[in-house]
Amino acid sequence: MNVFVTGGAGYIGSVCVEELLDAGHAVTVFDNLSEGHRSAVDRRAAFVHGDFADRAFIHETLARIRPDAVIHFAASALVGESMTDPSKYFRNNVASATNLLDAAVAAGTRKFVFSSTCATYGPPERVPMDESLPQRPINPYGESKLMFEKVLRWYREIHGLDFVAFRYFNAAGASRQFGEHHRIETHLIPNVLAVAMGRKTHCDVFGTDYPTPDGTCIRDYIHIADLAQAHILALDPSKSGFFNLGNGEGFSVRQVIEVCEKVSGKSIPTIAKPRRAGDPPRLVAAAGKALDELGWKPRFARLEDIVSTAWNWHVLHPDGYPD
Repeated sequence: MNVFVTGGAGYIGSVCVEELLDAGHAVTVFDNLSEGHRSAVDRRAAFVHGDFADRAFIHETLARIRPDAVIHFAASALVGESMTDPSKYFRNNVASATNLLDAAVAAGTRKFVFSSTCATYGPPERVPMDESLPQRPINPYGESKLMFEKVLRWYREIHGLDFVAFRYFNAAGASRQFGEHHRIETHLIPNVLAVAMGRKTHCDVFGTDYPTPDGTCIRDYIHIADLAQAHILALDPSKSGFFNLGNGEGFSVRQVIEVCEKVSGKSIPTIAKPRRAGDPPRLVAAAGKALDELGWKPRFARLEDIVSTAWNWHVLHPDGYPD
């Protein structure tokens, strides 16, 4: 297929592009490089530097490329920032992204695959979390993703643009070529590994009094290559709807730190800090729908395997990407 990938210079997008190319698809990456890196774009892919906030440009680009499918990773994705600058999140993640939808419809694209988030659920009523849970986001980031999910429903009904929306849990790990280098790093594993690399003196642990076995938050970690494979399966015209993506097993902050110490062979000092507002004690996916309906099966089920791929990439790329 001819696949158009927005945000393909970013963390998850770069690995998805790599996997798409390995599977024989033709890929065009579209990215404004505000968060992504030019050197994170697989050399086999075509690259367009642009922003879908520019409505005329995204229409012109898709009219020229005429993709069979669009995979949309490009979004503002910092929860804390969304609480201080909600305008950015509703503009980028809803208004500008609707320009992309309109361009896809005009170009005759038949499938749209959307990178959504478990943040659309808000604090869960039960864990593991399946797709039947009510969606009650507690920050503009989650709200903006939920709003775009609703837009997708209407575009399918009115324009016939079929879609799959994936609600991610915690993306982690790396491929041999591409890994995690955010300009503002908020994810736990790279921040812990930065201590092992000697780039930070310690790791902050936010909250040690949660109702969990060791008092720290529990999260579901999923390897980015497994995320990428789900997106490739979603290109099948017979697949549509909303799917959670996670391993279905949770690990606490302390467990993650212990595994990072084991994998790196380094001691990782920690400092206990107060809880962060809005952090639920436990977030774990029920991904049975993706397993049953997409035929998806994560290859990296063990946290140690996920962390090992991240550590290997950071050792080979101690400064991340050069651009």
